[in-house]
Amino acid sequence: MFVINAASGNNSINYDEELTTCCKSRGLNNYTFIHLRKDADFATLKERLLAAKPDRVIAVGGDGTIRLLAEILKGTPIALGIIPGGSANGMAKELGIPLKVHDALEKAVSTEPRKIHLVSVNNKLCIHLSDIGFNAYVVKTFDKKGQRGMLGYLKAAWKVLWRHSRMKVVFSMNGRTVQRSAVMVVLANATRYGTGVRINPEGKLDDQLFEVVIVRKISLTELFKMSFTQMKLNPEKTEVFQTNELLIKSRKRVHFQVDGEYEGKVNEITATLMPDALNVIY
Repeated sequence: MFVINAASGNNSINYDEELTTCCKSRGLNNYTFIHLRKDADFATLKERLLAAKPDRVIAVGGDGTIRLLAEILKGTPIALGIIPGGSANGMAKELGIPLKVHDALEKAVSTEPRKIHLVSVNNKLCIHLSDIGFNAYVVKTFDKKGQRGMLGYLKAAWKVLWRHSRMKVVFSMNGRTVQRSAVMVVLANATRYGTGVRINPEGKLDDQLFEVVIVRKISLTELFKMSFTQMKLNPEKTEVFQTNELLIKSRKRVHFQVDGEYEGKVNEITATLMPDALNVIY
């Protein structure tokens, strides 16, 4: 079953035609298309997917589409495949999914699924990366500007660079309390953003931990390391902790995003690991 979000990315591909051609070339005949609309009802979509009992559900879209289907399929035996169709495709890149439709379909139908963990962040499902502070503010600005793609994100980041402020935050995890002044705090289920910045060098999708990355200072040197090298990060600028549950409190309300979706301002974050929660094909 293909769940297609044609509004993802630049909307330049006719997925019905492309996927039909690809399926015919592989001799696949028993498949269905579902097209997501902005006004799609979650409960109706969930009922339809689970009632159909497909062997595999293939998300055709970006991280938002994947997250929506993960919310439906978590805790079920149904496997989730991915055909990247978003602007950044962070989760697809994380999993090593090819960006071309034909190659991604080949992987989605021929590879055995594996279980990954998810994270619940303020009762929001996080499949990839959630954060508070600088990047969440960039996501908000990016959404308002309306220009998609990497250039739009960089313009938003440049604008926020001169407006953001540091946060005073207290972390409770692993039976200890840590207090920091930070530019941003990342709750990382994965290792890198769709931009290519490797924010979490210790991340694994199939262990029993998620990472808390505390960026204490914006540094061009650290950004270069994250984007282009495997060098260790400077702990005076970037700290990484591992845990399976977390409580963050901030003195002031701060910007908050989950998997590229801006969720407003908060002054408290609660996060809990969801082990072996989703069957994913990668």
